[in-house]
Amino acid sequence: MAFYAGLVLDYFKNYMKTRLSYRSDFWIEVLSDLLFNGLNLFFILVVFQHTEVIGEWNEQQVLFVYGYFMVAFGIFSTFFNLFGFTEKYIVKGEMDRILTRPAYNLVQLMLENMDPSALFSALTGFLIMVYSWSHLGFELSWYDPFVFILLVAGSIMVYGGIYIFFTAMSFFTDSPTGILPLIYNIQNYGRYPMTIYNRLLGFLLTWVLPFGFVGFYPAAYFLDRANWGSFALLTPLVGAGFLVFGLMVWNFGIKRYRGAGS
Repeated sequence: MAFYAGLVLDYFKNYMKTRLSYRSDFWIEVLSDLLFNGLNLFFILVVFQHTEVIGEWNEQQVLFVYGYFMVAFGIFSTFFNLFGFTEKYIVKGEMDRILTRPAYNLVQLMLENMDPSALFSALTGFLIMVYSWSHLGFELSWYDPFVFILLVAGSIMVYGGIYIFFTAMSFFTDSPTGILPLIYNIQNYGRYPMTIYNRLLGFLLTWVLPFGFVGFYPAAYFLDRANWGSFALLTPLVGAGFLVFGLMVWNFGIKRYRGAGS
């Protein structure tokens, strides 16, 4: 653990030295991410200019769900930035270099591609949650911050399991792009209440591609604890299950990998 903690620190220092050498680029990237999230937030606000509720959820509740979604996704994006894996590591043969390193190959990939600027999105999401919470007028129990951390960890594991699984598909196909762009679009369904979707879509987003556990379900623990509290607590279990499955597929794919050749 000390070895990997040292690696994280070293890579973070290297990242900051590299990015802050071009500070304008760094802040432009942060600003572009915030503007993108701002557009999604603007869409929600526009929708509620024409209706008071979506399903049985009001504006502040939907904002709270969206804020939670941003917190989990921002932290996930910081460490699981594997969207260009196929092109860079399979097609261009960079995976051969990774496999010569002493660290576990997936950890090495995550550290090489980590993006701490995504934490600004997580911070923005947390501020949105605080804002909506203040308008909802709910009481905060002493254990709620600990439950929040547990749920966010579970949501990140859900993200990690799904994306590791689909990234590992690059070991079994020659496609240069993979399926990750499609998965990225599907995940956005998780930032809205699952109850507004039909049963089939709700089932898929709960048990097949469980993006309901990266936004709505854990957020509903705080919004409607009586109806959703127990179900929301499944988030860490679902996350652990999908993460273990994703790692199993990844490890199998690594064994199948035969190098880039000449």
